[in-house]
Amino acid sequence: MQPLLARIADRRAARSEATLQADIRQLLLAGDFGLADSHLDVDLEAPAGGGRRIDIEVGYTVIEVKRRLQNGRPLQEAERQLSGYVRSRSQESSQRYVGILTDGATWRAYQLTGDSLTLIDSHVLAATRPDGLALFYWLEGVLATSQRVRPTPAEVARRLGAASTSHKLDRAALAALYEEHAQVPTVKLKRQLWAGLLDSALGTQFVDDPDLFVEHTLLMNSAHIIAHLVVGIDAMDLQPQDLITGQRFDQARILGVVEHDFFGWTTEVPGGREFVQGLTRRLARFDWLRADHDILKVLYESMIGAETRKRMGEYYTPDWLAEHLVDTVVTDPLRQRVLDPACGSGTFLFHAVRRYLAAAEAAAVPLDAALTQLTKHVVGVDLHPVAVALARVTYLLAIGHERLTDQRDAITIPVYLGDSMQWRERRDLFSEEHVRISAGYNASEVEEWLRFPKELLNEPSRFDQIVAGLASIAAKPREGNGPPSLNAFFHRMKIGPDDQPMILSTFEAMCRLHDEGRDHIWSYYLRNLARPVWLAIDDNRMDVLIGNPPWLVYRHMPSGMQAIFKQLSQDRGLWRGGQFATQQDLSGLFVARAIQQYLCDGGAFAFVLPNAALDGKHYEGFRSGRYKDKVEPTEVAFSGSWDLRRLRPHPFPRGASVVFGNKAATYSPRSLPSITERWTGHLGVDARSWKQVAPSIQRELVPLGRASLAESPYKPHVHNGATIFPRILFFVETDSGGRLGLGAGRRSVRSARSNLEKAPWKDLPALEGVVEAEFIRRVLLGESLVPYRILPAKEAVLPLDGDVLMAGPGSRLDYYFGLAEWWRRAEAIWETHRNSARLALAEQLDFRHKLTTQLPAPPLRLVYGKSGMHVAAAIVDDPAAIIDHKLYWVPIATREEGLFLSAILNSTVLTELVRPMMSYAKDERDIDKYVWDLPIPRYDNANPTHRRLSESGREQHQTVAGLSLVEGMNFVTLRRRIRAELTRHPATSEIEAIVTEMLG
Repeated sequence: MQPLLARIADRRAARSEATLQADIRQLLLAGDFGLADSHLDVDLEAPAGGGRRIDIEVGYTVIEVKRRLQNGRPLQEAERQLSGYVRSRSQESSQRYVGILTDGATWRAYQLTGDSLTLIDSHVLAATRPDGLALFYWLEGVLATSQRVRPTPAEVARRLGAASTSHKLDRAALAALYEEHAQVPTVKLKRQLWAGLLDSALGTQFVDDPDLFVEHTLLMNSAHIIAHLVVGIDAMDLQPQDLITGQRFDQARILGVVEHDFFGWTTEVPGGREFVQGLTRRLARFDWLRADHDILKVLYESMIGAETRKRMGEYYTPDWLAEHLVDTVVTDPLRQRVLDPACGSGTFLFHAVRRYLAAAEAAAVPLDAALTQLTKHVVGVDLHPVAVALARVTYLLAIGHERLTDQRDAITIPVYLGDSMQWRERRDLFSEEHVRISAGYNASEVEEWLRFPKELLNEPSRFDQIVAGLASIAAKPREGNGPPSLNAFFHRMKIGPDDQPMILSTFEAMCRLHDEGRDHIWSYYLRNLARPVWLAIDDNRMDVLIGNPPWLVYRHMPSGMQAIFKQLSQDRGLWRGGQFATQQDLSGLFVARAIQQYLCDGGAFAFVLPNAALDGKHYEGFRSGRYKDKVEPTEVAFSGSWDLRRLRPHPFPRGASVVFGNKAATYSPRSLPSITERWTGHLGVDARSWKQVAPSIQRELVPLGRASLAESPYKPHVHNGATIFPRILFFVETDSGGRLGLGAGRRSVRSARSNLEKAPWKDLPALEGVVEAEFIRRVLLGESLVPYRILPAKEAVLPLDGDVLMAGPGSRLDYYFGLAEWWRRAEAIWETHRNSARLALAEQLDFRHKLTTQLPAPPLRLVYGKSGMHVAAAIVDDPAAIIDHKLYWVPIATREEGLFLSAILNSTVLTELVRPMMSYAKDERDIDKYVWDLPIPRYDNANPTHRRLSESGREQHQTVAGLSLVEGMNFVTLRRRIRAELTRHPATSEIEAIVTEMLG
């Protein structure tokens, strides 16, 4: 295969187009593209009418081959030719065709947008050592001809993820379809309803953006198709309308799996049918019957961008942990009603369903009764529509194909799209006797309401059948002017005489809505919007709350959401504020609010939370167990916790824990115990079940870190460095100034660039100018520090007049022409590209006074790194140096004191002691001030142990100072080398012993 790829990629070779066509055909036949299984031919010179011939045709793809693709007229002519082929084939077959233009080295994928051919994606095959696997996945994404692909996490991500050619083609096609039909009344209505529900659910996180609506439509259509495939329904045999509306599930009386929702507009507009067929063909490549239920998490994560998941604070729970948590908390599954209020793709629901059904089988409960009761005992809610769609499929997989027989009544999958937090309370949906939803205003500008007796929501399956049945009857052709009789319907659905007038009135409104073209998805809207509110009514509250709530950090919330979060937290005594404000996250408030709204008195809860919930100061209010809401004060009795920080590899991108307790009623309020169960161990990469994982985990009861330690007296004097960001506006390199020079006291500078820059700053041109030398200051960054040693500083333009930051009216900035010109241009760039919520440039530079606090600097300072797998520290004896926010600093009186602290902070035992307290992202840990939660004593020269530690620190410092370090070497590599040198140092064993005894 490699010689064939090399021949195809070599544009310099003397070859004809016919030879290249033959080679590409051979590649398609030899590669694992599933052509034999799908009985597809790879045709050369396929007739296209009018004497034209398509170079290569396979499935729904046409390939035009050129000896060499060149920009300009040759490329335009090739695209025009390909456009004709794609258009004619699409018209002939009523299918969505894709075109490929290639010269063997460059591969370009196109599809029609209206009548125009649009480039969607491209791939370059290197002439030397061509990557056949990368080309295979690119080509297979276009062809979509593979069959029975096993849906492993890697294959799902490669073939369906946001970076795949499949995804790009489908998204581009759908975006064009929406743009063409956005003003169609039914499409407009569905987007309006989608925006209304998500605005209610997400609050300030939600932005009514057409691109987001297209993304959700694509993902939801995909989820609906997959729902059919995972239960063995041949989606290729179904009409697109039936796939997207779930008619087959409705016929089987399995409700709530696929609903007629906001996203069914694709089957209602010209071209939508072809789009759904193409999407189905791409998804049907997989053998979904062989899918493990956790593959839906992979599907969600590969389709939803990492930034979106970060914005929502989503971190998915491994199956083994969810399984063990369910087994631990759900002790009486046939009697306890379980809710996951942030269910994601349904991991906890899967294990709760399995636990209930196993108990029902052991108790000899008949299958039909077990399934009917199950949907009242295990319930999920989430605010992301795609997560909800996948969670419903997960729920179905938990029930299992073998139980979905004819020997059962109708069942409804109880997973709802809704706002468990209730950012905006919707008590208006319920009166004393009924639930209602506004259907908007009629032609007479009178608001119309759909009303149902409130007790119908006690039986979700029956409620769904009633609403869906009324909508179906209202949509049928009618004789005469009035609505049809509902007598038979009332009898079939067992609706009593007292409820019939309200149902009849709602039905008449549905008929009017249908006649006006406004009838589409009210049942879906009502079911999802009302259920979380209904669950919060006293008689409906659950016995167990379990799950992994969003870990959305305050600093990543939009400003409007920050304000609401702060108010809700303050109302419940959860707000810490001050230096901890930006560290607080949504999870603590979410749990408190979920317990308040959805848990019955005495009910149990278990939630996966960030590790800071166990000992972080910003969680003190949460750990107290007393949430003093004025409307409904809530108290809990915490019963224990699991500390998961020492598991490897980490189950989450941040340190995690689990907290347990009960809603205080029969229990007395109790704060989180100071003893936790600490888990340590190395987990297998492929471990999924608790049975596989349990032998690898050691569990022991230990005091929580901060509960058993006294803070260091140094802690109040420790400061974080200045936020000198974005670097392009401050950090500089010096130019020569030319042959004539610049005169005394001035320097020619330009922005120092880095490959670590992010958008929008990385795309901006460098600043250049001539600045007075006194305003070019040495700055120590995180990369300037290795154990015991400071590397050469960087330089930055900083408007500091002595100890004063010059900015704003009345400053002396304009006295310095070069500096003023640089600063004004920097301010203009900042104002153009900054996030609207950010501070002015001067406020950013001196955020929390972290710059001016350094001025005037003490003669000696100790600095240590803000983050890293190991703590590193060194003495700074340059008072003119400014310290960046990637470092922390503390003033020291003498060099002996600095060496004493350096020996402690650079020791291995110090890192091991502080590591469990740290938060982390991937492998980089956030050290921050956690070091000083250890009882590091203030240096006492009269203490022999302190003097000995200082002297040992001096010996190690001299060794590091004598090392020859390669200029320009990565600081991480340098740190690793120095740590290796210190491991062999004669003083190390004594330092480790002293620090161990000193810190306990």
